[in-house]
This record gives sequence, C-alpha cells and structure tokens, in this order.
Amino acid sequence: MVDRIADPWGERTPYGPGQQWPVRVDRYLADGRSDADVDRWVQSASILHSNGDALDIAVADGRIVGVRGRAVDRINRGRVDPKDLYGWQANHSPDRLTRPLVRDGGRLVETDWDTAMGRIVARSKELLDGPGGWGHFGFYTSGQLFLEEYYTLGVIGKAGLGTPHMDGNTRLCTATAAASMKASFGTDGQPGSYTDVDHCDAIALWGHNVAETQTVLWMRMLDRRRGPNPPAMLAVDPRATPVAREADVHLAVRNGTNVALMNGLLREIIRRGWYDHDYVEAHTLGFDELCRIVDGYPPSRVADICDVPAVDVERAAELLGTSQRLLSTVLQGFYQSNQATAAACAVNNLHLVRGMIGRPGAGIYQMNGQPTAQNNRETGADGDLPGLRNWDNERHVEELARLWNVDVDTIPHWAPPTHAMQIFRYAEQGSIKLLWISATNPAVSLPELHRIRQILTRPELFVVVQDLFLTETAELADVVLPAATWGEKTGTFTSVDRTVHISDKAVDPPGEARPDLDIFLDYARRMDFRDRDGQPLIDWSGPEEVFEAWKECSRGRPCDYTGITYEKLRGGSGIQWPCTDEHPDGTERLYTDGHFHTEPDYCETYGHDLATGAEFTEAEYRAKEPDGRAFLHTVDYQPSPEVPDDEHPLLLTTGRTVYQFHTRTKTGRAPQLNQAAPDVWVELNPADAARFGIVEGDLVGISSARGAIQARARLCGIRPGVVFLPFHYGYFDQDPTDRTPRAANELTITAWDPVSKQPLFKVAAVAVAKLADGRGVPSPAPTVGSSAPPADADVPPTVGGPAAEATSGKE
Repeated sequence: MVDRIADPWGERTPYGPGQQWPVRVDRYLADGRSDADVDRWVQSASILHSNGDALDIAVADGRIVGVRGRAVDRINRGRVDPKDLYGWQANHSPDRLTRPLVRDGGRLVETDWDTAMGRIVARSKELLDGPGGWGHFGFYTSGQLFLEEYYTLGVIGKAGLGTPHMDGNTRLCTATAAASMKASFGTDGQPGSYTDVDHCDAIALWGHNVAETQTVLWMRMLDRRRGPNPPAMLAVDPRATPVAREADVHLAVRNGTNVALMNGLLREIIRRGWYDHDYVEAHTLGFDELCRIVDGYPPSRVADICDVPAVDVERAAELLGTSQRLLSTVLQGFYQSNQATAAACAVNNLHLVRGMIGRPGAGIYQMNGQPTAQNNRETGADGDLPGLRNWDNERHVEELARLWNVDVDTIPHWAPPTHAMQIFRYAEQGSIKLLWISATNPAVSLPELHRIRQILTRPELFVVVQDLFLTETAELADVVLPAATWGEKTGTFTSVDRTVHISDKAVDPPGEARPDLDIFLDYARRMDFRDRDGQPLIDWSGPEEVFEAWKECSRGRPCDYTGITYEKLRGGSGIQWPCTDEHPDGTERLYTDGHFHTEPDYCETYGHDLATGAEFTEAEYRAKEPDGRAFLHTVDYQPSPEVPDDEHPLLLTTGRTVYQFHTRTKTGRAPQLNQAAPDVWVELNPADAARFGIVEGDLVGISSARGAIQARARLCGIRPGVVFLPFHYGYFDQDPTDRTPRAANELTITAWDPVSKQPLFKVAAVAVAKLADGRGVPSPAPTVGSSAPPADADVPPTVGGPAAEATSGKE
C-alpha cells in the first residue's frame, strides 16, 4: 500500500471526460490484520472532513480495528482520506471521558448521570421561571453530529425553550456557503454534483485548498488531469498550496481583496462577450447593475488592489470565459476573508452570466468545512428554521407550529436568529446565563481566544460541555457530559453535494458515555416539554424515529427527504436530496431548467444588503418580482477592517493541514496523523524571513494587537507580506503542563461578514520576531506529498484521563 502520510492522495487512476471514475478501494487494518481477521464490516461514512466519503468499519472482538472505502458509493468510489484511514484510533484513546464530571470547589470531579443532568435541569428550570426566561439559554453545537441529533436539538431550542440563541461552529466554516446560495438562488443547497468533475473542461478553485481539506475530491480532480482531454485549472490562494502548484493559472492575491478580483474577472468576461445573453435575460435579475459596478475594475486596477500581474488576471478571465463546462469550488479563502458573502456571490454570478449551472460539468460547490454542516443548516440547529424555511415568513413559521403542535409565538421569529459571535457576546454581557456546547472546542477555534476564555470562566455563566475528551473548553465547564462518537451510534448525515449516508453503530461506547441523541432526549424528558395538547413535545426514542419525523418536516421543501429510508441507505450508495416518490433515486443537479427557489412564498430569505448586512423586508423582496429568477448581487470592493501598519507589518492567514482536523480532538490522538504534524508552525516567504533574520526551523514569535504565540518557521512559496498558521493547535498538543500559546486564534480579530456573520480569520495584522536559533531543528511539518516525517519522531502523550481533575477561574 502507498504510504498515505507521504502521499495523501495515493495512486492515480486516470480517466477522460464523460467516463465513470474508476474504483480504487483504500483500506487500513491495524496490527497487520487481514480481512480474515475481521468479524464484520459496518456501513458508515467519513466524519473528519466534509466530502462524505463512504466507509465500512472493521470490527473484531468488539473493537474497531480499521476501515475500508465503499466501492459502490457515488462520492468516493472506494477511496479514503488519510484522516479517515487512521483517525478512528481516537475512539480507543485511554483519555476518553467515560463518566460525567461536575464542578465542585473549583475542580471537575466524576459523578453519575442523574447528578449531572439534575444540575443542568435545575439551572434550566430556575432560568425559565425567572425574568427573561428563554433569553437566558444559548446553544453552540457542531458540524459533526448526526441529522437526528441536530433536529432533536432544534426542536428543544425552538419549540421547547423558545430561544433564538442557537448556532454551531459551522458559523466558522460554512455560514457563507449557505448565505451566498440563499442570496443568489433563494435557498440553501448545492446546485451541482461531484460527478461534475467527470464532465468539466475547466476547474476554478476559489480560496479552496481541496488537496488538504477534501483529499478524495482532489484525487478525482487529479485523475481527470492525468487522463485524456484534462480540464484546465485556476487557483486563487496567497499560498503555494498543492492546488496552486498543480494549477495552470495561480493568482496569489493579497488577503482580503477577493471582491476586487471577482469584479475584474466578471468585467473581462462581459466586455469580451463570453457571457450567455439569453440565459441572463431569461433567468437572472440585476445584470445592468452588475455591469455598472464591475466596469470600474479593469485589469490594471485589479492588479494594484490584489497585487497580482494584470496579465494573469486576463489569463484567468480567458480560462473562465472560454470554457464550455466550468466547475467552481469555494472555501475558506473566500468564506473567512473580507466581504465574504459578496465574494462567494460573485462566483455564483460568474456561473449565472455564463449559464454554467444545472448541467453536467457546469456546477458550483459552495463547500462545507465540516462533515455534517449541511444537516446543521437543514434542521435548524444553527439558528435557521428547519427545512430551509424563512424565519421572516409567517406562513413558514405556522407550518412548523402545526407540525410540532405548539403556539406560533413559541417559535422564535421576531428577529434574525442569533449567530455564534453574538451568542458569546450575550454570554459576555450576562444575558445568556446557560451555554450548552456540544462536540466543539471554542476555547481553541473561535477568534480572540483570551476573550473567549474570559467569557467561559465567568462565574455567572453555567457552561455545559458535551464531548469525548477533556478539551480546553471542557476544562472550563460546570458540567461535562461524556458522549459517544462515530462508530458508537447510528444516524445519518449529508455531504456537500446533498448526498445522504447512514452511519450504523459498530461498537459500544466506553464506560457510561452516551450518544448525543440520548443526551438530548434525556434532557427533554427531564424538562417535561409539552405541546399545546399536553402531550410530550418529543416522543422519539431512537434515531430512525427521529429520521421519520424529520422527513415530514422536510416535505415539500428544497431538502425533501421523504423518499429516503434507512433501508434504502443500507447496502448501496448514498442518495442525494431532494428525494421523493417522484424522484426515488434522488436528484443529481438543481436548477436544470433555470428556475430557482426565489419565489417569495418559497424562498429561505428576503435578502440582505451585501455591504451592510441590512435585512430586506418582504414587501421590498416581492417588489423585485423574482419569479424563479436568480439574483446577480454585486458590490464595490472595500478594504479589510484590519490592514498592516508599522507595528504589525504582515497579514496573517490561517487554515488546515491534511493531517489534522478542527482542534485535533481526534486526529491528534491517531499516531500516524499526530506524528505527521505534531505541532504548530508558521509559514514565511523567504524574503520576509530574511528581512527579520529568520531561517528555517527558528522559533518565531507571532503577535497581533490581541495576543502572541510561538511557532517554528517554515520558509516556502507563500506570497510576500503574508504568514500562515494552521489553526488546529491548542494547549494540549505536547505537554499538558506546558501552556505556551500555540493557538492561531490568540491573534485573530473579533469581526465578521455582515451577511453570513462568519468570522474573518484571514485578515489579521501581525508582527514576527525571531525568539531562538533553530538551525538543525527539523521542520515541524512535512511538505505535503513530498516526504514523510522522521521515522523516529516522538508521538506526544495523550492528555489526562476520564477522572482528571481540571480547574478554571470558576468557584
């Protein structure tokens, strides 16, 4: 087998346009096992990225012992990401939480479930019975739970407690994807299919390092590039990523200037006649205003703003404008940067003006960053209304009230749902008094971490954390609930191109750990939530019952699941929504007829001003008479809220490495992955490094107006004036007693996009300084795809144990 640490993408299986992607089954079994040593294989899919790769879990002697890809699945055709090959080993980590913890005298100590849940319920009822009631509750969830768990949480929050303060860490990675599709097309939901890679003749990657974030999708792209009639490729990224090195045209733009670039590219495409006049006339609104704005961005101005050669802007426009089947994919380089929603909408504009949507090879992936982010959005656990309904549409709220048999006024819809950054602001101000955090680690992943730690340690804030390990966030909680994870519970989840998979339980969770669904159902039972007839609000007892209830909630909406059953999901490939009796095999592409979800009675939003975030009213929206036409939203470029100065002369961008996921809660406990990228590093352009007297391996201090961290230097092809830090690393990465700051988010700013409310992780101003000589120190991370880490590299120890006593500022 190919060394999947040294070569994350494995062997090529080239194919040509219109051909089916060949099968290649990847597998890894621990301890030299063979298939004969496996007792059974259990169907599942990936939980360590957003691609949705289908897997089988190998079980022997009641334990998970490996995985293999599912050859029959439409997403991956048997291939497996390195994180999935090895990351399952975290399930067996000796520091898994196995019993609940409660804070006693400033320490977390083990207890039983009745005591832990009793404290949560007592505090909940006390808050509900007091002034402010529902307004004191905040929920901050994940992009890694299952559909059934999100939907249950959404009903608890919206119909049980009636709070609008509910969001997920999907706000950090996927909120702009949803916002841009709502703005352009009327509702959330990817227009395209992963099979568009099989048909396209050009691929544009907008701030998306797909080679490291969704390796199997990159394998598909590489296999097309190695076959006959390969697609051309454009990459927009300030770093020389594997994608940038592969691309025919690489635009290493200055951080925060994406809107200027997109306006310039659209100008060239329109002025050169590379747009589809008939499609624009029949299926879009706003073309004249788009032309007026983008006309102010000739290549020379774009070159000045973005700091790229004007000739390269013209080359990129030609690649985009002359392709016959263009595929675009967008991720954090756009979503976490300045004017995020406007930039993502501009990619939609590109496809709309060229008529490149709704047919094979002509598609858009407004990507997700996490495996179940799509379900978070669909079910309302991120604050949106379930079923991709419009919170500002009284008829949509009435539909939910009838479905749940509650009063309309119980469901929060008097103002926009509270986004994550505002939830933490309310907790900081004291209006949110109970904050329930499930399956995420905001003490590492949110911006301006010193502020987040101060919020979580406020004595007045009751913090519940539901997770697998004693994370940096769990350390600060009042109650910690041990959760089961992937492979230890059953549920469904949906990938980027709307493909739904089932993940069946393979083994029992350790100790007293419980599935997240069981925890939410226990809370609902203890709180005794009732509908208006006095019956239990939630009467589900298992995941399949929740799935059936969800199907009714989705009926008639864009994400219609009514044609999907657990039985249909087992044994074969995942199935795309919408899936109904009329389309029992799912729907591969949306908007094939050029009709979009923009009718006022159906759309998910009445829209926003992209520059200010101001909400449009229903009357304003209806006056536009969209009639199923898509919107071409365009704004002028505005500089980032923070730019370099004499004190902080460089721009920071953060991101992922192929070997780690989120805050390393799982991947940091898989030996192969941890060994490959055990510690944080900082990437510098050689010219910048020379300016500050830094060489490869030096210990470098990186500081902003908010904090400072330390990292070893890597000199590479990143654009001058920019530094890169992976955001995965917190305090627990080496020695649990060493609290030297390593988290990139010590430096990032508390600012967000006005529409999607996604934080701006890509535009902080920083300074760098050499702290210690590092000559002879090995580079802290290998160059992806070139060489493996040293064979004798130390694997950091795991941290603590289930009975670890943690302390915080709380008493």
